[in-house]
Amino acid sequence: MRAIRYYEHGGPEVLQVADVPIPEPTDGQVLIEVKAVGANAIDTTFRSGNTPWPRPLPGALTGDVVGRITRVGSDVRTGVQVGQRVAALSEDAFAEQVVVDAEWLAPIPDDVDAGQATTLSMPAPLALRLLKAGQLQRGETVLIQSAAGGIGHLAVQLARALGAGTVIGTASSASKLDFIREQGADLAVDLSDGDWTEQLPPVDLVLDSVGGKTFDQGLKALAPLGRMVTYGAISGELPTVHASSLFNLVSVTGVALLAWRSARPAEARADITEVTRLLQSGDLRPVTSTHFPLTEVRSLHQALDARTNLGRLIATL
Repeated sequence: MRAIRYYEHGGPEVLQVADVPIPEPTDGQVLIEVKAVGANAIDTTFRSGNTPWPRPLPGALTGDVVGRITRVGSDVRTGVQVGQRVAALSEDAFAEQVVVDAEWLAPIPDDVDAGQATTLSMPAPLALRLLKAGQLQRGETVLIQSAAGGIGHLAVQLARALGAGTVIGTASSASKLDFIREQGADLAVDLSDGDWTEQLPPVDLVLDSVGGKTFDQGLKALAPLGRMVTYGAISGELPTVHASSLFNLVSVTGVALLAWRSARPAEARADITEVTRLLQSGDLRPVTSTHFPLTEVRSLHQALDARTNLGRLIATL
């Protein structure tokens, strides 16, 4: 079968279509025939080698797949069956068939768009968990960094659905700022403006996946008793928090979806159920931008590197 691999670090040109064996599902796993894949921006740093979390070569691309189950391994939970349409997070997502853990499948109704459905296994549950980990209360002000991205735009919508008083999103282009407002943000702030923090009201909660200087600026924007939730470092710079930064009665929490699944599996499964309900009710409206065939993955990664996409980029098979 066809799958995407890279055998050295570098730009999108290192990505290759390889012929690899079809994986075999083992205990607790299923095999999915893939129809769509939602791309993750963090894979650009894995691919380039500029990451705090180095991965061995040859490398594969992560992502969220949508497709139908074709084989079921042993000891799979009740209700999982061949032919079922599902979404799942995969460490080797850009492939014609993938093996995933059956415990974290998101059942997908047939009438839900495949591109939108890719958000139900990781991006939407993660966006929801970030807001809950940050203990967002009704009426509070939340600042969402990279708010035009695959996770950020969902966090804007979910913050609104959870009753945030003021939702602020950041980006660095006019088209993205317009897009953020369309998602329900009250204020869209241009990160390329050196004085952008001066435009902010007191902030109760910040969600940050950028790291580096942007993290530091967001931390300083917090009001007393404010909370920072960090969940990545797309800049390649992991945040460094000095104790003195916390003396204004602010707190910092780190969130990773896999850690949350391990620590609170029942609640993590409930997050998937909740975002699926919110999508079906119309309170969650995942946006997908350009769709690329699997064989044009280099073009997809060029778009990811350029950071020009609004919402999520999709590969189709």
